[in-house]
Amino acid sequence: MIVTRLSPRKHAAALTVALSLALPCAANADDGRLLATGGATQIEGSAGGGIVPWAVLSGYGTAGQHGGTAFATRVDTGDYALTSYGAAYAWDNRLELSYARQRFELGELQRRLSLPTGRFDAEVVGAKLRLGGDLVYTVMPQVSLGVQYKRQLDFAIPRAVGARDDRGIDAYLSASKLFLAAVADRNLLLNATVRSTRANQAGLLGFGGDRKAGRSLVLETSAAVLLDPRWAVGVEYRQKPDNLGFAREDDWRDAFVAWFPNKHVAVVAAYADLGSIATLDRQRGAYLSLQASF
Repeated sequence: MIVTRLSPRKHAAALTVALSLALPCAANADDGRLLATGGATQIEGSAGGGIVPWAVLSGYGTAGQHGGTAFATRVDTGDYALTSYGAAYAWDNRLELSYARQRFELGELQRRLSLPTGRFDAEVVGAKLRLGGDLVYTVMPQVSLGVQYKRQLDFAIPRAVGARDDRGIDAYLSASKLFLAAVADRNLLLNATVRSTRANQAGLLGFGGDRKAGRSLVLETSAAVLLDPRWAVGVEYRQKPDNLGFAREDDWRDAFVAWFPNKHVAVVAAYADLGSIATLDRQRGAYLSLQASF
């Protein structure tokens, strides 16, 4: 697979053009699923929470409809910062395709080690297929199978610290269910995802390592309570592999609040605890994500 490397400005322009072309043919997606059931967009571009993909597909389309989303996310721990942006498009509430571009700013690590670069770039191309079930209308949870092709674009330093490859594929299986009036007469969403991965720090530090080169099966979970149709609060947990000998890799977790004023906008704010990243411990900070749906 050949991936053309464009500047962030060209990527943003391409996404804008693609979404503009998609708008006229978005077949009544606004009349589809219930508000907030499309979720937000996680940092790798798939529909879900902030750090965990859910079984739901992007947008609000049901059978016979299609539509897309565009998103931008910023996570800042003080020592590091991650910016991610991209777009997704879903057809027939069956198939989702997504793209995310990521910029990981090294900040304090560059200053401490006098590194020759101050950031890593990466990109993620994703696909998600709904296998069966429905988030709301069936007893069976909605179940989806996803893949994410990831490429780390600045591999010299990850290679030097033990990473094996600059690209890899994550595969995951997600199950999501919305339980109506489950918590004090409020709706409860539960999600569980099992991921097969070789990614170091979600791929930002390459794939495989000197400690472990092969795949790991990891668990990712989300729980959210819908306080009313427009507001939700919840928590997420993402287990991580630990492939590199030079620094341990901790699991990720966050607590979030999400606002869905309508079916075209979603805003998610969170407090994220990312543990130790590349020798710097206690990486905690603010998370903010904006999503537009079409």
